[in-house]
Amino acid sequence: MTVFDASKIEFDNVCYAVEGREILRNVDISTLSSRIGVIGRNGSGKTTFARLLAGLISPTSGSIRINNKDLAKFDRPTLREIGMLFQNPDHQIIFPTVIEEIAFGLSQQGHSKSEAAQMAKSTLDRFEVSHWENATISNLSQGQKHLVCLMAVVAMTPRLLILDEPFSGLDIPTTTQLTRYIDLYDGTLIVVTHHPDDLNNFEELIWLDRGIVCAKGSVENVFSDYISEMNRLGGANDLSDLSC
Repeated sequence: MTVFDASKIEFDNVCYAVEGREILRNVDISTLSSRIGVIGRNGSGKTTFARLLAGLISPTSGSIRINNKDLAKFDRPTLREIGMLFQNPDHQIIFPTVIEEIAFGLSQQGHSKSEAAQMAKSTLDRFEVSHWENATISNLSQGQKHLVCLMAVVAMTPRLLILDEPFSGLDIPTTTQLTRYIDLYDGTLIVVTHHPDDLNNFEELIWLDRGIVCAKGSVENVFSDYISEMNRLGGANDLSDLSC
């Protein structure tokens, strides 16, 4: 099992726009926490934040640094130290069987076919699902597909793991089980969600709303303000406002 120090993450006046529409605006963040939650309403810019951090898109302006190195200057091997689990596992899965899916990323890292297969089996053992080795992914439940994607990413030992709404559409037992598996990860973990209960025992929260950082700090300090604001918005009538 690989154990990493927490990654230092810095956003320096980061903006991101599409066709002139600002999605993130003047984001300034510096953190060295190992468990970070990104919270906010739907459409607040959380997924864009995650994709920027994963290096999947580039900021319109500003810079992002990880461990004091500009993300824009990362080479391909370094980018592989960042893993991301998408909200919908069907957008991430390529191969028909579990062992093939997990081994693929490892082979992309330069491991031989036999090495990748052995490492994939070790990952299955670690997650206590070795009997899934030859399972057909199309026959798995949504929660099981999420776990396959998680294992495929974790097998590549990224220093930073980003999860975008990992529990979306899952029932309580499946969410509880998947949380237990996520807890096996030893690097810096960032979970994007709009459900506070997903972030028990996290060190730090970043609250995004309409593309800006509303608050950043400890769970205790940020949660109460966030919940109060969400309850206030729940009592408003903005869903019926045709001027929005």
